[in-house]
Amino acid sequence: MSKTSIIFILPDLETGGAERVITTIANHLPRELFEPKILLMRRAGGYLKHLKEDVEIIDIKTQKMRFALKPILLEIRRRKPDIVFSGYGEINAYISLFIPLFPKTKFIARETNVVSEHVKRPEIRFFYRFYNNFHRIIAQSDDMKTDLIENLRIDEHKIVKINNPVDFDFIRSQTENAKKCESFKPDFKNVVAIGNLSARKGFDNLLKVFSHLKNEKILLHIVGNGRDYALLQHLRRHHGLENIIFHGQHENPYRFLLFADLFVLSSRYEGFPNVLLEAGACGTYALANNCPGGISEIIEHQINGEILDINQAEIFAGRIRELVNAEFDRDSIRHSIATRFSKEFIMFKYENLITSLIK
Repeated sequence: MSKTSIIFILPDLETGGAERVITTIANHLPRELFEPKILLMRRAGGYLKHLKEDVEIIDIKTQKMRFALKPILLEIRRRKPDIVFSGYGEINAYISLFIPLFPKTKFIARETNVVSEHVKRPEIRFFYRFYNNFHRIIAQSDDMKTDLIENLRIDEHKIVKINNPVDFDFIRSQTENAKKCESFKPDFKNVVAIGNLSARKGFDNLLKVFSHLKNEKILLHIVGNGRDYALLQHLRRHHGLENIIFHGQHENPYRFLLFADLFVLSSRYEGFPNVLLEAGACGTYALANNCPGGISEIIEHQINGEILDINQAEIFAGRIRELVNAEFDRDSIRHSIATRFSKEFIMFKYENLITSLIK
């Protein structure tokens, strides 16, 4: 029996959630059945070194999305894969119009966010009119699935909900010899937040929360880069917050999670936040903002975390104050994530989806 050829499409393999998921899927599809390749707009990113050697990288050497569509379509025409798996919202949207040109290839889109919250540019929203051309659309959460049906009029029968996988083996390999970051002061409690410094991640609200904690011996470590860095630095100075540390991007954020007294998710909306799963995989309790994007599917109340409204800044701050001084069963936190989101459990769903399309 011939192998099923799959081309995954992403802008790059930088250390983000979509990149982590695609790397995990490509690495762990059984090779006796599947032949995975990854097409990148640019060959860059921290996950390149974690990709298995037998996963071919197709580099179209394009910096801008508007210039990437033609070379992507030409590669699909030349290589004639059985499956095209597009894992990035903007690319998904552009490709959708051209799917009828490839009648022998099945197309899968994996959405990364609640679309109606995330996609505001009208020229991109236009292409979602053609989204039903995809053979299957993966929603990571119930919130995302509902949004696609109600706000974008996507055929419900084409949507498959598959949560994100957690690769416990990979996380163990990244943390087995990890040492506590020097900025984790032993006489302080250390709270960690991780994500792109953009409005979506809500770090501005988190700084407002910490304005109620600036006299406490609690440090907030923010890991990530992004366009809002200058704005957040301004807010930090405005509120006189000496207990906020910006660490920039890290290829291995797991040591921050492993040694944290608490992980905080401040996002305004999500898709299905990998970092919340990874915090649990590190045994770290989480306090998450009550926002769309599968948060309630991940958090088991007072087992691996809690959900509060971050806009009630003083209440949120008070709960941080309590939680950093609490004791948690880290094994129970890990078990909560492992039993529902381990890569073995989620990969079975991906294999079934792909196999059902090529029968």
